[in-house]
Amino acid sequence: MSRSQEPRTLAVLAATVFAAALVPVVGAGTASATTGAECNAATVQYRIVGADGNVVGADWTSEGGFLQWETIPGTVQVRLAPGQTVADGCTYPVSLAEYTTEGPNWYTSGHQAMVDKATVYLTADDLAGSDDKGRTWQKLSVKSPDCYGQIDLYGDDISYDGKTGTGHGPLPYQPGNVNTPYHLIAAWNGGDKECTPGTPESPTPSETTPSSPASPSTPAGSTPPAETTPPPTPAPSTTPPTTPDVPPMTTPPNAPKPASSPSGPPLAETGSNAPVGAIAGGAAAVVALGAGALYMGRRTRRS
Repeated sequence: MSRSQEPRTLAVLAATVFAAALVPVVGAGTASATTGAECNAATVQYRIVGADGNVVGADWTSEGGFLQWETIPGTVQVRLAPGQTVADGCTYPVSLAEYTTEGPNWYTSGHQAMVDKATVYLTADDLAGSDDKGRTWQKLSVKSPDCYGQIDLYGDDISYDGKTGTGHGPLPYQPGNVNTPYHLIAAWNGGDKECTPGTPESPTPSETTPSSPASPSTPAGSTPPAETTPPPTPAPSTTPPTTPDVPPMTTPPNAPKPASSPSGPPLAETGSNAPVGAIAGGAAAVVALGAGALYMGRRTRRS
């Protein structure tokens, strides 16, 4: 090999070493992309439990609609229906809320007021199987109304109490077509008497009562026009929709909402997350190797 070819050979060797060192470094930056388990909607079953712990009425069911209670559903057990796949880490909120109403059914419920609410969070551990004898299930308990009321079983953890802010929603109101709660699984109405409202403060009577002005007389031979009453607005023929399919939570219970929630798989590390230090170290090694090659080439020519 001639002396002029030796520096060139060393330079090629340096470039080869740099490429070999760079491949695992760059590969480490793209190997961290992973895909998490996908959480889909899950079907919920429920059953009403009496004060003695025995099941009241039908056993496990996903029956929806607005039902008239025979026994007030003050305690309800819930589980995820068998025959479906629930991934680990998926959580499904289910709530039971009790309201006072102005009538014994949805069409006469009028103004409602939330009295009580309970929430549980179902996971893969609450999935029913083929042999569930002896298993215990999560339960929801609310106060039993002693007047006209409505009890809602629904698939989220929002309090539909008419308040504002995170975790609150509008009260159900049939005259205004406000069909809350959302993700309603089933509802019960009933009661046999009006709920007693709070007693308003009586106004303080004044010391003297002004006399009422005399009513104007109607001229002879004239008849005032008859007052017309607008026809009543017909009530809707259906109740709000219900479904046993509950959407999964997007954040853990009582956890702050993340700044962003991409729907796709996480991206490979880039920018500030890339292994910049390792790349810089490799570049420095190549520079040093190149400088050594240049120095050896000059010494060879001199000799």
